[in-house]
Amino acid sequence: MRHVAVIGSGPAGYYSAEALQKSFGGAVRIDVIDRLPVPYGLIRSGVAPDHQSIKAVYRRYEKVALTDDVRFVGNVAVGRDVSVAELLDLYDAVILATGAPNDRPLGIPGSDLPGVVGSAAFVGWYNGHPDFADLDPPLGVEGAAVIGNGNVALDVARILAKTPVEFVGSDIVAHAFEALGNSAVRDIHILGRRGPHQIAMTPKELGELGHLADAMPRVDPADLPPAADDAALEPGLRKSVAHLRDFAGGAGAGLGKRKSIHFRFFAMPVAIEGDDRVERIRVEKTRLDEARRAVPTGETQDISCGLVVSCIGYSTPPIEGVPYDDRLGRFRNTDGAIGDGLYCVGWARRGPTGTIGTNRPDGYEVAERIAADLGGGASGKAGRPGLDRLLESRGVDIVTFRDWQKIEAAEAGRARAGSPREKFTSIADMLAARGG
Repeated sequence: MRHVAVIGSGPAGYYSAEALQKSFGGAVRIDVIDRLPVPYGLIRSGVAPDHQSIKAVYRRYEKVALTDDVRFVGNVAVGRDVSVAELLDLYDAVILATGAPNDRPLGIPGSDLPGVVGSAAFVGWYNGHPDFADLDPPLGVEGAAVIGNGNVALDVARILAKTPVEFVGSDIVAHAFEALGNSAVRDIHILGRRGPHQIAMTPKELGELGHLADAMPRVDPADLPPAADDAALEPGLRKSVAHLRDFAGGAGAGLGKRKSIHFRFFAMPVAIEGDDRVERIRVEKTRLDEARRAVPTGETQDISCGLVVSCIGYSTPPIEGVPYDDRLGRFRNTDGAIGDGLYCVGWARRGPTGTIGTNRPDGYEVAERIAADLGGGASGKAGRPGLDRLLESRGVDIVTFRDWQKIEAAEAGRARAGSPREKFTSIADMLAARGG
């Protein structure tokens, strides 16, 4: 029997656990360790609350979690309750599946003003993550700027633009549902340094903006390249650009709608200004050089806004004793291998790229490598019993998957009408819901 610890219970963590089961043919015991008392990571706290069909992938992870050779160990923080070095002593292999939960810094003057938030914080706020439940973003303003040209920027803009009725069926948490229902935001500006052909927005997410009840997406036709140039794009991007062209041609369709979502291409944020809080963001017009890089032109414009959400990427937090690449914001690794017995998967391995499904082949590749590295034979490591003894000696109150199911049932029981659940937003409430 071999023993493996997986740190992180999001998609990368559970795909790795699933892969390890197959690679070892049942001769493995896997502990999936998470800082929070609740599993699923990005599925619970990152995927937009109105995208329940995407969140449904958790059912696959649930099947893995309920098998005898996989155990969820929640409410255990690596670095606080147990170190990576201690886990390497207890397990034959340790996989870091910690994701990339930290916002990359915006790095322009004024980015520290109140009213500037990162997308991890803002998304965590409306998804009920305990770290961000008290964020209280300024929504009593008319203008909001969303920096970025990816799907996260679209999620943020869409959530800001929706009416309360449009959240029926979602699991947006009560504090965000109420605050957004009372929001004064009317103009949402999506800022991108480059043009329509360089976006990282998928057709489905872009298309949703065209069906909002009280908001109209707007694109300046002058920002669009010649239509004939679209033929050279890959099919998905071509569909996305087709949505932008539709938005550019639908100026009259927004009559009667109170909100506007303005796509501002070739607009590079250079400063955020205001007296004690955000009042405006300054952007510099850019052009594309031959390598399709954004080149500043010196022409600037101020956009009035009281909220800035930066959606420019994420980084993996360092862990003491684990080699880290500061430039790329992830662990240093070679094809998922960090060092003797230590591996990484998902965003912790390759940075915040790809979709949820991208983590599956990633996890399988690393699992096969671990199986090859360990070979056959018995372990000799203490594994699960050793971890339990260590955590008990330190007074750590672990949460099992059965405990999580009690929390899950309590969340479903307190849901408002039309919602699948009302998440607990504090660890203390989660632990209390687990009961004795």
